[in-house]
Amino acid sequence: MPPTSRPLKKLGFLTIGLFDEADPRRGHESTLEVIELGERLGFDSAWLRHRHLQYGISSPVALMAAASQRTSRIELGTAVIPLGWENPLRLAEDLATVDILSGGRVNPGVSVGPPMHYDQVKEALYPDTADVEDFSYERVRRLLDFVRGKSATDFSGVEGFEVFSDRVQPHSPGLGSRLWYGGGSLSSARWAGEHGMNFLTSSVVKAENPDESTDFAEIQLSHIRAFRAAHPDGDAARVSQGLVVIPTDSATPEQRARYEEYAAKRTPRTTSPQGPARLMFAPDIVGTSAEIAERLHAHAAFREVDEVAFALPFTFEHEDYVQILTDMATALGPALGWQASA
Repeated sequence: MPPTSRPLKKLGFLTIGLFDEADPRRGHESTLEVIELGERLGFDSAWLRHRHLQYGISSPVALMAAASQRTSRIELGTAVIPLGWENPLRLAEDLATVDILSGGRVNPGVSVGPPMHYDQVKEALYPDTADVEDFSYERVRRLLDFVRGKSATDFSGVEGFEVFSDRVQPHSPGLGSRLWYGGGSLSSARWAGEHGMNFLTSSVVKAENPDESTDFAEIQLSHIRAFRAAHPDGDAARVSQGLVVIPTDSATPEQRARYEEYAAKRTPRTTSPQGPARLMFAPDIVGTSAEIAERLHAHAAFREVDEVAFALPFTFEHEDYVQILTDMATALGPALGWQASA
């Protein structure tokens, strides 16, 4: 098996945190238990997806706050918070607060663009400003400035018995270096690099040029290299890859059959660019840890990273996630050269 060009240093996982509308606490509790399990297994990070007006995590910052009090070491991230739904100043306050509570373990991942189904939700979200809201990279830049301690106002000092700051409080000094941009295009990769962010690349990329390759790994590799070329840290700039991998080492026959069926249903979308945005989806990788490791070592983009946040499938049961995470930590990670954190 050929070695990776960058030994795997950090192993993480990503969960959507689905719940039943009739019993939302059970789903949220399951997510917290999965994060606790991840810490016991030695994972370096746990990441939360973000869903609005759906039956998944709508408030990952609140969930990270809860997780921070039930864990002591594992890093907690978001992949990703869509900033079109957020006020950057208020989000900066929340992120800094949770980072302080966690002891500096928060890794906020963000993205930009109009909220999904914006025409249907804009009157509820921005009833007075819907037509003038800026959903460009400028929204990320504002968040970066606030988190990194730049002034939010020209007023500070004492007024009566109250003391005011000109920057977001609390200020968490290390948080600014742990901000990630989740991108699937060359422009996003370059922008994140130019602004000193870290880069999250997932199982979805854009095949932007019809005349160039539609090979997923090649496109993703081009994004990683463009990001690092633009970043002040160059080849040392942090990139995390988020493919869907499902190890079956300890799975029951029934679990293996369901996992393979899940992946097979999603395979047709991986064969060609999808929709006007020409999205390319990576195939889900199902198999033993040895089989998955072999495929990853052959993946051009994986060979260029030393951090991963493997995405857990959306619709599986809690017991399935326990089995998958256990196999990742005890079999797949070591097969990739990773060592569990103490």
